[in-house]
Amino acid sequence: MATGRQSREDERAGAEIVKGAEACHQHSIKLLRELGFPKGVLPLKELEECGRVRETGFVWMRSKAPYEHFFVETNTRVSYATEVTAYIEKGKMKKMTGIKSKQMLLWVPITEMSVIIQEQEVEEPGSHKIYFKTPMGIGKSFPISAFMTQEEKHKYLKI
Repeated sequence: MATGRQSREDERAGAEIVKGAEACHQHSIKLLRELGFPKGVLPLKELEECGRVRETGFVWMRSKAPYEHFFVETNTRVSYATEVTAYIEKGKMKKMTGIKSKQMLLWVPITEMSVIIQEQEVEEPGSHKIYFKTPMGIGKSFPISAFMTQEEKHKYLKI
């Protein structure tokens, strides 16, 4: 029987690994752009290591310490563990670990997020939504603009 550590090492076999705050920041921004997410959706601080296994879509981001962020436009507090993991594909992160959202008085794990594109609005990135799903299958969507940086809002929304 494999231990948790062995399976974690197997999961990361063949990974492209980036270390250091600046390199990890650039890597995570590039990854978010590639997947179609705005830069502000994962505001992880002080990243030390990022990894990606292209064959399986497995990614991880490790920071120095856990971090909480308040998204003003969605009125939501989100907690990020020291390590956040996911399996990625275009427009989606699934089987996520290390992210929780505070709903009323409870911290609820977020296990998936995906970009929802309305067919008639394909040319308008600001009108897209991001859908967040919990392990119970319950979810909530928000305008993609709520997670855009000021730079992205100027570029895509002409603000």
